[in-house]
Amino acid sequence: MSQTEHRRARPEVTVIIPVYNEEAGLNALFERLYPALDALHADYEVIFINDGSRDKSAALLAEQFRARPDTTRVILLNGNYGQHMAILAGFEQSRGDIVITLDADLQNPPEEIGKLVTKMREGFDYVGTIRIQRRDSLWRRKASRAMNRLRERITRIKMTDQGCMLRAYSRHIIDTINRCGEINTFIPALAYTFSQNPVEIEVAHEERFAGESKYSLYSLIRLNFDLVTGFSVVPLQWLSFIGVILSMGSAGLFVLLLIRRFIIGAEVQGVFTLFAITFFLLGVIIFALGLLGEYIGRIYQQVRARPRYLVQTILEQRNGETVAGMPRQTVVQAVQPAPIIDQGPTP
Repeated sequence: MSQTEHRRARPEVTVIIPVYNEEAGLNALFERLYPALDALHADYEVIFINDGSRDKSAALLAEQFRARPDTTRVILLNGNYGQHMAILAGFEQSRGDIVITLDADLQNPPEEIGKLVTKMREGFDYVGTIRIQRRDSLWRRKASRAMNRLRERITRIKMTDQGCMLRAYSRHIIDTINRCGEINTFIPALAYTFSQNPVEIEVAHEERFAGESKYSLYSLIRLNFDLVTGFSVVPLQWLSFIGVILSMGSAGLFVLLLIRRFIIGAEVQGVFTLFAITFFLLGVIIFALGLLGEYIGRIYQQVRARPRYLVQTILEQRNGETVAGMPRQTVVQAVQPAPIIDQGPTP
């Protein structure tokens, strides 16, 4: 292999961008992204993952691929699997020594990528980011800050801004993540657990160029459950502790009522208090069942060993020719190790 072919096969930087219904802002993203990457003076590739978009996002990505086939690859998933699964699909196909994730909504300016690359070149294997002057709503900022503190206490994963997806990872961390077979995960936290020399830097934050956030309230709650239950058993330990406290309190209340029965005699004044205590205990029991169900549900999803995502096709340039085909590894199973399904010629 010539030196030029080797550089193309192994660029220094890979930028992975999941896309879901972002047609209104993609052209603006293209206009800012490629000049920012050209300014790095490094070999790079950009991998767009179309996560089952229902608008014209896939067509716009195909047009951009035809415009810059030397640096652009497009992965088309056959459905909507979520942001983190789309990023994992990009990880599987990435070739760079430095892998950077970026949202398509331009809230994280592409011009900030240079800061992350500089830090990675200094020897860090994981570069996290902290958004300054966030453009989100006040409620979103307060809720995010509160959840960050709670998650840090539970998981012991210390990341100042866990909601920012503009991050950089070394090749070693990406290869390690690719060997994981988790169905539900939180990529920044997962990468942090594998990091040996992490660092955080401040980056700018802008308003969305167009459209609305794809994360609903349910999606945010779901993501937090994945993070908490996927990286810690502390909630189960808390539940056991609460159970012990309630058992001791119930035993003390029983002794108190028994003593009053012998001293004062039969009485009904505390019947509503007993109702309140009963309903409280029922609430605790229902919460406990839900928490246990969350952990059991994760086990159930893992043992079924269904694919985490399916790749419909990949647009890329092979040997100087533009092709649209299936990669060698198109199906990522939820077991370890993942089986390889041969769908076509090796890139």
